[in-house]
Amino acid sequence: MSTAFLLTSLIVVASPGTGVLYTLAVALTRGSRLSIAAAFGCTLGIIPAMLAAIIGLAAVLHTSALAFATLKYCGVAYLLYMAWQTLGERGALSVEAKDDDKQDADARSAVRVVLTGFLINILNPKLSIFFLAFLPQFIAADEAHPLAAMLELSATFMAMTFVVFVVYGLFAAAVRDRVVSRPRAMAWLRRAFAGGFALLGARLALSER
Repeated sequence: MSTAFLLTSLIVVASPGTGVLYTLAVALTRGSRLSIAAAFGCTLGIIPAMLAAIIGLAAVLHTSALAFATLKYCGVAYLLYMAWQTLGERGALSVEAKDDDKQDADARSAVRVVLTGFLINILNPKLSIFFLAFLPQFIAADEAHPLAAMLELSATFMAMTFVVFVVYGLFAAAVRDRVVSRPRAMAWLRRAFAGGFALLGARLALSER
């Protein structure tokens, strides 16, 4: 595994994007434990993209305008839905659970956070195409077991994603109390995250294959 792959992957993973934004939002609204759940969900969302690249579905997305547009606009709709929920303090980004049984509420919250992070990534067709274009560059032409090499690189990329997102989340969670205790700051923060989700949705809508 080359140093170039590790450095390139770290830059890609650490760059602000939908997954990073979601993890930060969860950390600031729900705390450190659920920020880890968000990081886990976003990491799980990489698996379909990885499998698509391995079995060739990403190539279909790259060549079929209809397939790409369908998945792309599902992703756009979901990001806009996330923006709306963030403004309304609903869903995975609500500040606190409203269920009477806190233990059950926490379990349901964790599942919802993981599922949301998962959906954010699988509804982004650019991720599958990224895997199709990115990973093969680091596999030697004379590699005896290219599939095994692809799986190894993918697993490393996923591990880096989880670790980096957890670091982002824990850092944001560390300042959570200062933010949540100030309603005005929290209101502006929600607007900022909602705007971020909306802008990412617009960027995805304008993206080309």
